[in-house]
Amino acid sequence: MDRSSRRFRGVAPLVAVTAVAALALAGCSSSSGGKQAEDGGDGGSGAGKADTPRMTVALVTHQAPGDTFWDIVRKGAEAAAAKDNIKLVYSADPSAGSQANLVQNAIDQKVDGIAVTLAKPDAMRGVLAKAEQAGIPVVGLNSGLNDWKKLNLLEFFGQDESVAGEAFGKKLNEVGAKKAVCVIHEQGNVGLTQRCDGVKKTFQGSIENLYVNGADMPSVKSTITAKLKQSGAVDHVVTLGAPIAMTAVQSVGDAGSRAKVATFDLNKELAGSVKKGDIEFAVDQQPYLQGYLAVDGLWLYKNNGNYSGGGEQPVLTGPAFVDKSNVEQIAGFAAKGTR
Repeated sequence: MDRSSRRFRGVAPLVAVTAVAALALAGCSSSSGGKQAEDGGDGGSGAGKADTPRMTVALVTHQAPGDTFWDIVRKGAEAAAAKDNIKLVYSADPSAGSQANLVQNAIDQKVDGIAVTLAKPDAMRGVLAKAEQAGIPVVGLNSGLNDWKKLNLLEFFGQDESVAGEAFGKKLNEVGAKKAVCVIHEQGNVGLTQRCDGVKKTFQGSIENLYVNGADMPSVKSTITAKLKQSGAVDHVVTLGAPIAMTAVQSVGDAGSRAKVATFDLNKELAGSVKKGDIEFAVDQQPYLQGYLAVDGLWLYKNNGNYSGGGEQPVLTGPAFVDKSNVEQIAGFAAKGTR
């Protein structure tokens, strides 16, 4: 499957701006029961399901245990699966090698399509070449905007992390920040690094990276607390995920600091913290939309030969800022676990 023979050149990035229909189908959750779980894709009712032939799609992410961000991605994918008569097989592992093995499992199962995140793209190169050799279409989502075309994927759905970081840095300038730390909770994740690099590019104050182990929240809390005690001049803690942000709020209290917390990504609890003022603002990349469009994109390719973005440009789902001025508009969706 020569990628160049099945794409046409687009002219500009395609930005996803419309609301996704079928939110009512988002409740077709399945028990993870380990690293892999299947969703029957009937949405609990079968209403509005496509009459196209049954497909099996594997969604393979780098989700770490307890990271609620991926629950939202998965809900979007399940909603699309329910609509499109797709059996969705979800699996995840934060280890790049293990994630590659999960993709290999999907290839061995002869699935009809694979949606994959590329947090560590070099580790995925070999197995994605095997998927192409097997004639299995693959789309990327969330992580890997700079690498999806190099790896010959059909499409990409997500946020330009560098652009999001630059917008974040400008926002820090607007709120009067002077000294910040950018908390990276997974070393080697290119998307997280791009976020902090983007912030540094536009932020007019001083900022340094602080590395923590996102799989160990007590350690995250103590590391951020120690940093705030050590450097009392830090006025903003920048985090790259909602669970880390919530922990950072606790660290600020423990350190007796007056620093404010701002973050990338959103969930139900964090939306509530924005409303209360514990979190100054958040960047929403619409993970529900990423999961939905990735699965739906594979269905469209299989049944109608479509390429979002012409197979050449990414479909951008963010960034958008959420703060006290607009959090009420999305609070209801966040309560449902879809924002």
